Amino acid sequence: MPYYLKIKKLDIKTGQSNIALLNVDEAIQYGIKAGDKIKISWQDQSVIAEANTSQSRVQRGQIGLYKDIWEATSILPNTIVEIEFLERAQSIVAIKNRLLGKKLKYKDFYQIFSDIANGILTRTETTYFVASSFIHDYSDQELYFMTKAMAETGEMLKFSNKIVVDKHSVGGLAGNRTTMVVIPILASLGLIIPKTSSRAITSPAGTADTMEVLAPVSFSAPEIKKIVKKAGGCLVWGGGLNLAPADDKILQVSYPLSLEPYDKMLVSIMAKKVATGVTHLIIDMPVGKTTKIPNMKIAKELARKFKYIGKKFNIKMKVIMVQTEDPVGMGVGPALEARDVLRVLQQKDNYPADLANKSIHLAGELLELCGKAKKGHGATMAWKALESGAAWKKMQEIIKAQGGKFDIDPNDIVLGAHKKYYNASKSGCITFTDNKAINTIARILGAPKDKLAGIYLNKEYNDHVKKGERLFTLYARSQMRLKLTDKALEKMSIFKIGK
Repeated sequence: MPYYLKIKKLDIKTGQSNIALLNVDEAIQYGIKAGDKIKISWQDQSVIAEANTSQSRVQRGQIGLYKDIWEATSILPNTIVEIEFLERAQSIVAIKNRLLGKKLKYKDFYQIFSDIANGILTRTETTYFVASSFIHDYSDQELYFMTKAMAETGEMLKFSNKIVVDKHSVGGLAGNRTTMVVIPILASLGLIIPKTSSRAITSPAGTADTMEVLAPVSFSAPEIKKIVKKAGGCLVWGGGLNLAPADDKILQVSYPLSLEPYDKMLVSIMAKKVATGVTHLIIDMPVGKTTKIPNMKIAKELARKFKYIGKKFNIKMKVIMVQTEDPVGMGVGPALEARDVLRVLQQKDNYPADLANKSIHLAGELLELCGKAKKGHGATMAWKALESGAAWKKMQEIIKAQGGKFDIDPNDIVLGAHKKYYNASKSGCITFTDNKAINTIARILGAPKDKLAGIYLNKEYNDHVKKGERLFTLYARSQMRLKLTDKALEKMSIFKIGK
């Protein structure tokens, strides 16, 4: 039986599942315990929330809603709402079966992702689902079911074009902001490329974090279609719209422990490609012992799974696996990486050549994959688009369409107010670069949440350095962040210098 309470606004944000606060005596009266799920309905809207109780924060006849709900809805204080107790989610049974090693069907995954997206599953319950990926591997068929379910529980952003292309990196390599160079190259050559990206999980910056330095990245599906129609491409945050909505909530529980199971990563990437109607796809997979993919054995198995899923959805794709230890670009952190991207697109004298070269290679591969260039000629076509300024002009169109400052110069980008130089303690050759150390240090400095924080690598792998020569520069918003980093650098090294 439903009952009715008056809304009280609580000026607290949990950053977790929707939470509603009931008076403890009233909760007992209605048979509701802390942790139970309730449905809150008013007019033509409703939210699912987890019930908590309080003796004093709310009175009988009231229900307190935290800021998370206020920001997501148009509900007003003192609104009378209908409260309905919800039985235990059906998806809990499916998650339990997964933890026990049982194979799940499409309807199981659809229920799980639907319940995650609609807030029916708590963060704890969602975490159990993510953890199941570490306990038992998914079969190929389960990966297909997961991808299909994750895409279909959200909005499907379809385009009328016969060819819709995309490029995606699995991450794990510091810098490597090739997407922001590849997209304008391809769009300048007439290809449609609606790029949706996630925010950083294990790194100091994702494509969405870096693009946000130049322009807004949160848009609705109709707005994205308008941007793509105007500019031929976009660089937006996938979590800003209802595209595979369960994925962003899964990322939130993955973030605190910096964990991302390989199968979950694969499904996350492919579900969004399915949801955006991609027909041709290049996957960039850096491989190295301090990257996300530590060796070629794992990389090849992941590539096989990517191709299997691609074939199931008629996506023509190629996975490019490259053994590497060296970051791509010189900056690590949103603002520093955005500056590198602008230097490449604007062909400044000091642009990072490795970022330009890798971007041209990936763009060339995609041009050949979709038949825009003959085999062996894609990189030349991509280079001409970059060198001629066509790619930068296209990026300006994208930035403008997304509401950013389209005439921005790399030197206009503000960096952390406090900086510190680290110099070589001896002369020699840089024989090793630790990506994990770079990512850890950049995050201690405040990235990606603080977009001005990060590391500028003054040297790179295989460079010869002299004692006292600058190795890297740290940027932070406060001296306190630099002190924390100093402490961390007592126990880890970004570079190893040999003879």
